Parts: sequence; C-alpha cells; structure tokens
Amino acid sequence: MKNCPLIIIALCAALASASAAQKPNILLILADDLGYGDVGCYNDQSKVATPHLDRLAREGMRFTDAHSPSTVCTPTRYSLMTGQMAFRVPNGGAVFQGAGGPSLIAPGRLTLPAMLKTQGYATAAVGKWHVGLTFRDQAGEPIHSGKLDEVKRIDFSRRVEGGPVDHGFEKFFGTA
Repeated sequence: MKNCPLIIIALCAALASASAAQKPNILLILADDLGYGDVGCYNDQSKVATPHLDRLAREGMRFTDAHSPSTVCTPTRYSLMTGQMAFRVPNGGAVFQGAGGPSLIAPGRLTLPAMLKTQGYATAAVGKWHVGLTFRDQAGEPIHSGKLDEVKRIDFSRRVEGGPVDHGFEKFFGTA
C-alpha cells in the first residue's frame, strides 16, 4: 500500500500522455465568395440550408472574428498557406491567370500543411489550388501561359510541379 501514491501518479501520467496524444482533426474550409451570413451556423436566417457545415461547426471549433487577408482568391490562399501577408505574394497580389505559372510559394518555404505533417497529421487538399504550378511540354520546357497554342503543347504525361503535393499536402484532388 505504501506504493499506492506512486501507482496513482504513474496512472495519471499515463492518462495525461494518452490524452495528449489525441490530436484534434483539422478541417479548414476556404470558399470563394462565401459571406459570413451565408452559412446557417453563423446566421439562422441563411437563405441556403447548410446542415452538414452547421454540424461540423457545432461539434468543432469555429472562428467568429477571422479576417480575409485579401478580397481575391490567390493572395488569400497564399497567405493562408504561408502565414505571409497578402502584399508579399510574389505576383503583387493579383489573381492567378492562365494554365499555370511558377508556384508563388518559394521552394522550401514552410507551409501550414508541411508544419502539420511534422506534428503527425495526414494532409490533403480538395478543390481549387490557384497558387501556381508548372506544366511542361515534350521538350521539358515550362509552360506558364494560358494561351490556347501554349496549352496545346502541354505534355500531360509529365508530372505537374509546384502544386499542393510540393508544398506539404500528401494528397490533392482538384483544379489548378
């Protein structure tokens, strides 16, 4: 019995360690042109029913004082991925145009999904990337223009570079 306090301390430490190992799931949703009042969990008079989003918000965490770093998609995505202010986007904060373009995220820059991977999270992105990527033609030359004659030269058997899987996501299903 004189070891009872030691056993209790060991059990408490084991339980604390086990509960610390339980990481919360993170689902981050970034939607273009979605207003604060468009989702039911923020506005019970929303014109569109959003029961699944409402349930996620009810059972998880939601932000009530978040601000978009930009009014358009490309710099907002860049800021969210890198933690950098929108004015630091290499293209000056413009919306990404064309079939591709070199990734706006510099190789080796720490991104949110890469940081999450170091903490043991599995990462995936679904939807619109819009932060740049590189297609190549059959000679291996990069194609960054959205002009039809350039797009026709894309060699789709080659790996697309500079996209989500090059910046921390393990999986990606979506559009450029």
